Amino acid sequence: MEPSPVSGHRIRRRRIRPLLGAAVAVLAAGALTVTGLVSNAEAADVNVAKNAGFESGLANWTCSGGSGTTVSSPVHGGTTALKATPAGQDNAQCTQVVAVKPDSTYTLSSWVQGGYAYLGASGTGTTDVSTWTPDSSSWTQLTTSFRTGPSTTSVTVYTHGWYGQAAYFADDISVSGPDGGGGTDPAPEIPAAPAGLAVGTTTSSSVALSWNAVSGATGYTVYKDGAKATTSTGTSATITGLAADTAYQFAVTATNAAGESVKSATVSGRTAQSGGGNPNPGTSVPKHAVTGYWQNFNNGATVQKISDVPANYDIIAVSFADATGTPGGVTFNLDSAGLGGYSVDQFKADIKAKQAAGKSVIISIGGQNGTVSINDSTSATNFANSVYSMMQTYGFNGVDIDLENGLNATYMTQALRSLSSKAGSGLVITMAPQTIDMQSTSGEYFKTALNIKDILTVVNMQYYNSGSMLGCDGKVYSQGSVDFLTALACIQLEGGLDPSQVGLGVPASTSGAGSGYVSPSIVNAALDCLASGTTCGTFKPAKTYPGLRGAMTWSTNWDATSGNAWSNAVAPHVHGLP
Repeated sequence: MEPSPVSGHRIRRRRIRPLLGAAVAVLAAGALTVTGLVSNAEAADVNVAKNAGFESGLANWTCSGGSGTTVSSPVHGGTTALKATPAGQDNAQCTQVVAVKPDSTYTLSSWVQGGYAYLGASGTGTTDVSTWTPDSSSWTQLTTSFRTGPSTTSVTVYTHGWYGQAAYFADDISVSGPDGGGGTDPAPEIPAAPAGLAVGTTTSSSVALSWNAVSGATGYTVYKDGAKATTSTGTSATITGLAADTAYQFAVTATNAAGESVKSATVSGRTAQSGGGNPNPGTSVPKHAVTGYWQNFNNGATVQKISDVPANYDIIAVSFADATGTPGGVTFNLDSAGLGGYSVDQFKADIKAKQAAGKSVIISIGGQNGTVSINDSTSATNFANSVYSMMQTYGFNGVDIDLENGLNATYMTQALRSLSSKAGSGLVITMAPQTIDMQSTSGEYFKTALNIKDILTVVNMQYYNSGSMLGCDGKVYSQGSVDFLTALACIQLEGGLDPSQVGLGVPASTSGAGSGYVSPSIVNAALDCLASGTTCGTFKPAKTYPGLRGAMTWSTNWDATSGNAWSNAVAPHVHGLP
């Protein structure tokens, strides 16, 4: 039951009689104003922050040094969240000036994830406040409160990370208190029906769909023959599990907090006949290869198209695939806006051109903030099916496993063997474990690599963001040296991997990682030490490994920012190994 206009507000008892007396006097004059009775009531609190969920990009927010961007994964609510990346002396601070009411209390909160994250308010006119949390792999809420001074009408609220730490994510920021005159974001309205629904690549068991974005939508629902088939936070989806050579009717709706739109116009899609062949173009990886990660986002490094990646790179790992709502399922969403209008059609064409030049382009799964889990047979099947679908849609040659939050060797092995059975012998499989993941053959990453040794292309362990680690001689080595690279590579080489399956993963520049950068000359010295026993440091392996695959870097974008200094120095050396 809603409160009455008077009882719903708090009026001090000692003021009722004078107010009633004034009302009676006005009644006698025939001009009672109801607002006079409630002028001292307190209005309901509102969120005075604008674009609090970053659904409108960085509108209303200012991020230092271009450190901020919006991403579609991970998000806490809606379809986008803030991602801000500290670099050098910049702690990736993002701020907004909000309108507040003087002498009032406000509750400040935000959901954060990733690296060290801080939340605070300055210019309050009283005591400025802040709170923080160390890095986390799941969403955590930060909350504090402040009171404005007697003449304070605006306050700066901010988030930031910490120097040398990983990127942080923030979403659903709230500055809850009295309206300071700036109002709050309007409540969402039910979105319009999507337009432009079209059928893309089809296989014997799947149909790819795409449509135009709808303003105000936070998600989309795809219908197959009138029944709900899947949901998506982007403007594309692939419907799988279909019968071969069969026609289906598809429609899509847009959704947000207000509800679901009417359905779009229906389109018909027909699956291909069975036995359509292997989508993998089957390019071969050279004996000695250079791998580079290509960023599907703008974090301050040079923005590239696939066509911009230098010919020095033999394997290009597109970073990263996105998790779907299906356990183990992944998809790829090209950040066209963040990459300067790079279209999906041009992206696909650039992949084909690289393959025509003898390069392999693969899709990387995971990254620092990857949320893909393959922990049972169902999720393993979903993973294999969805990666294979991406290979068919975009022409990827294979997959890179870069899960930094752990994996299950049993089910990841199942998933990759299932993918291999679908894609055939031309499949490229790479892995990028952290140093801790490859210290022992009993580790899940190492077990996975050994389990799929017959179909594994290369393991490019990340020799950075690590700290000290044990080498194969039982001694402790610090990152950033020839010994660190050679003594840790020795563990893999002596632990069962073929030399052709071992590569050295390093940052392309000091901006590419929080720690562990080594100059190209150090990388080349380590390659020579392992391949031919020359230019070693204090550690010298018991034998040489001339079949060593090569080197990897994060990333081609950071390499380009440094004038491609890394690839220009390391790639010729790799290709010249015995």
